[in-house]
Amino acid sequence: MIIKNAKVLSSILKKTKVSKKEVATKKTKKSANTAVNSVKSCAVNIKRKKLLGYLIKGFKFYTNILQQGRIQSIKDGVATVSGLLAAKSGEMVSLGALNVKGMILSLQHNTVGIVIFGNDRQLKQGEIVSRSFQIMNIPLSKDLFGRVVDSLGNSIDGKKKIQSVINRQIDTKAVGIIPRKSVREAMQTGIKAIDAMTPIGCGQRELIIGDRQTGKTTIAIDTILNQNKNGLLYCILVAVGQKKSTVSQIVELLKQKNALANTIIMAATSAESATLQYLAPYSACAIGEWISENKSHALIIYDDLSKQAISYRQMSLLLRRPPGREAFPGDIFYLHSRLLERAAKLNDAFGGGSLTALPIVETQAGDVSAYIPTNVISITDGQVFLESELFNQGIRPAINVGLSVSRVGSAAQVKSLKQIAGTLKLELAQYREVESFASFASEFDEATRHTLFRGLRLIELLKQAQSSPLEVEKQVILIYAGMKGYLDSIAIEKVDAFKKTILHNVDYSTVLGSFDKNEAIPEDVFKTFFEFVSKKA
Repeated sequence: MIIKNAKVLSSILKKTKVSKKEVATKKTKKSANTAVNSVKSCAVNIKRKKLLGYLIKGFKFYTNILQQGRIQSIKDGVATVSGLLAAKSGEMVSLGALNVKGMILSLQHNTVGIVIFGNDRQLKQGEIVSRSFQIMNIPLSKDLFGRVVDSLGNSIDGKKKIQSVINRQIDTKAVGIIPRKSVREAMQTGIKAIDAMTPIGCGQRELIIGDRQTGKTTIAIDTILNQNKNGLLYCILVAVGQKKSTVSQIVELLKQKNALANTIIMAATSAESATLQYLAPYSACAIGEWISENKSHALIIYDDLSKQAISYRQMSLLLRRPPGREAFPGDIFYLHSRLLERAAKLNDAFGGGSLTALPIVETQAGDVSAYIPTNVISITDGQVFLESELFNQGIRPAINVGLSVSRVGSAAQVKSLKQIAGTLKLELAQYREVESFASFASEFDEATRHTLFRGLRLIELLKQAQSSPLEVEKQVILIYAGMKGYLDSIAIEKVDAFKKTILHNVDYSTVLGSFDKNEAIPEDVFKTFFEFVSKKA
């Protein structure tokens, strides 16, 4: 460049060869000075370009701002990243040199908010973040049954890695109206009080709600045991925010009862990040939808959605979303509605499968009017309300008959149980009313005394031990005994023994084979059986 400019200068000087007087003129001097200055400025520009070249070589930067970004800040499992202008909400990304996995949850003008699945301490400010071009998904396989997995589908039970060739997006739109069918098939829990008074159907969403330590998880586990013993449903248990020791106990119980083989346990324990606890119910629901779309029936238990809401609140506050009631974000209702709406009974044209959901919500001091409980109650098709007072009195399961309801009702109840248990809930409700003033009155009329006597015995009849679900035929026989007055003459403390006598004699008689659970009860056979049992008792 310098040589070229020198040649230009010499050519200019050659062209200006004139007499000495003309050279001395102002015009000639000015042109000569201009040529010299242009040579100097060219030299300065060359030095600047060389310096800039050295700086660029020593600077590391990402070349594609659409597909890559750079970490600006990290705090409590949430990263703010600049760039990634072409990224989508819900997309998986790789962060840093160690390729820590994360998911985009917030899209801002120049930045994105990413929730981190792994250890955020392995990341540093300024590291590169790359797109995966995949919306968050989970691997699917038959090998999932009998295993304990995390929210991403990775095995955490110490056994061999789960092989999979199918992936499914975890947060999808719920099934539309056309593929659905009304809920009509019974989903038996094996618990007398629920199957008789608040029946649950395949494809229904029934909330289990109550204070801590009132038996919510026990009802869910008994339902899983009953599916292995008397049912046809594949089961998925989602443990959100539970202790690892609690999950371990559940696994051992299912192993002992031979119920683990048709069960998938997805655990996002309290030791996991808020991100994984938020994600677990959606991942499990994707597995449940996969089962239902393959002409099978699935049962999914969310234990519990209160802890998922808390983890989502934590993530939302870290993503700088505006807080609302109880500091929850504005879309907390949508968090649970889009999850529970995915439970459905499909019609025959779409395989006839179903996904039944049993969400669990924890209340504080029995307050069902709190934010999360009212949200989930309004989404679901009924609730089983468990009461601490009843639990402490020894009534287990501690179901409050007045507050518990199934909005599907007897449409999803077997015919024989529907016939005999039709007025059971009414009789217990009448007993509760009479009980409230029974302690103040000294004398009762005959009708009131009958209501008290019958109610006390029905409550004893509906008591059930943990991990002992009953076949629906045996439930029909026991409830028949209570509703037809065979317990009225028996002392309260002897009702339990009478129940055991009935169940013992049922196994050695022909009464079970004499009726179909989906048909009307044969009154004459039942009368003969109970006359025999009453004499024996």
